[in-house]
Amino acid sequence: MSLKSYLSVHISKLIVSRQNKSMKHAIDLQKKIMRGLVKSSKKTLFGINHNFSKIENYENFKENIPIREYEDFKYYIEKVINNEKNILWPGIPKYFAKTSGTTSGTKYIPITRQSIPNHIFGANQMLLNYIYEKKSGNFLNGYYLFLSGSPELTKKGKIFSGRLSGIVNHHIPFWIRKNYLPSFSTNSIPEWGKKIERIVKETEKKNITIIGGIPPWIQMYFDILIKKTGKKIIDIFPNLKLLCHGGVNFKPYKNILFDSIGKKIDTLETYPASEGFFAFQNISNKEGLLLQINSGIFYEFIPLEEYHKKNRTRMSLKDVQINVNYALIINSNTGLWGYSIGDTIKFVSLDPHKIIVTGRVKHFLSAFGEHVISNEIDTAITKTCEKFKEVKITEFTVAPSINSKSSFSCHEWYIEFKEEPKKLIEFEKMLDYQLCKLNVYYKDLISGKILKKLKIKKLKKDSFINYMKSINKLGGQNKVPRLSNDRKIVEKLEKYLS
Repeated sequence: MSLKSYLSVHISKLIVSRQNKSMKHAIDLQKKIMRGLVKSSKKTLFGINHNFSKIENYENFKENIPIREYEDFKYYIEKVINNEKNILWPGIPKYFAKTSGTTSGTKYIPITRQSIPNHIFGANQMLLNYIYEKKSGNFLNGYYLFLSGSPELTKKGKIFSGRLSGIVNHHIPFWIRKNYLPSFSTNSIPEWGKKIERIVKETEKKNITIIGGIPPWIQMYFDILIKKTGKKIIDIFPNLKLLCHGGVNFKPYKNILFDSIGKKIDTLETYPASEGFFAFQNISNKEGLLLQINSGIFYEFIPLEEYHKKNRTRMSLKDVQINVNYALIINSNTGLWGYSIGDTIKFVSLDPHKIIVTGRVKHFLSAFGEHVISNEIDTAITKTCEKFKEVKITEFTVAPSINSKSSFSCHEWYIEFKEEPKKLIEFEKMLDYQLCKLNVYYKDLISGKILKKLKIKKLKKDSFINYMKSINKLGGQNKVPRLSNDRKIVEKLEKYLS
């Protein structure tokens, strides 16, 4: 056992012990964070405009701080871009995390000196939990490959700006930096196709023990490696122990990734966003992500069915319940207040507080009143593939097909198969059956003949890669929405039908 491995085991015991003690006092810690955030920002422009000096409890907090989306923050963000100080948070941000908005174009999310540890130490905490679980840190002796956005930064006003994963690349802890791949120069290649080819060349002879990234881009890396070497991934990297993933639901990709690897290995899910690192899986292969309750973020929750209502319920961690879909709202030391990040979550445990990500507030399918969410789509396809073991799916998305005669309307699933079902019609029937089990509104529409059963439209190989290329969003943190309430995406996929 190396010195690094030996020390990591002892450090993991200390860190996990502290973490578990904190989780026992989650409600009190969240109250303390709320008070601390308000106190720190009383003299900012936002704090003055929203009566921070009068906020003494959570009820005052809700009365003075409305729920906002990014567009509602633009007034304040523009002031920060113009180098004005003490706007949302004391001083000015250290960075802007640049991300794509659905209605607002490019979004610039502030990252302050105080918020950087949240992004860095969440991932560290996850690895230390894994070491504690396995009682070994031997995998730390290998190389760690993380497929991410470019670390190249530009200036927005006088503040450095870039993709979150690129910004984080500048703050990799020293104990990871030496073994971190790809190299800075390779990671800076702007064109994803060229970048992934260079990563393959740079890594194929290394002792890779950890691989991380968004599942479809990990699969793309695997495909190129396998094509080049003619080997399974485990034969190329025999010491590969851990797959870290986030960004999309892992279940639809799980089988195809393990098939490429050549065996099942441990997996850990993360829940990072430009606005913060919110949760991580602390026990491999066990459902639920541990909410980061002591990391500079005060969380709020709105039941999803009330999200678009005027008098919606808004609650703190104290009042949440298991298996309820909530829109996630954050307040943090980045200077975001009452900020709706657009994600929906469910709690699967309250002791400790563990969540799963169920979808997006705006990414749902309800063209006929069914209100199907991403988690239901992912679960339906996963359950169906369990029945049709020969099937392997590369990528998919779902959209409504609306006919003037409603009985001819349906959900259309655009699927790129790596291995097709032997009986496509039977696969369709099972997929529809699984979705009916998961969503009673969809079931009622099928039973009432308002909708006909779903239809699968097969796509050619590399259809989604070519689609993402066509909209300049190939690679990095970009992903295809699982489902849409319109046909904008699938209309562009029509040309790839097989």
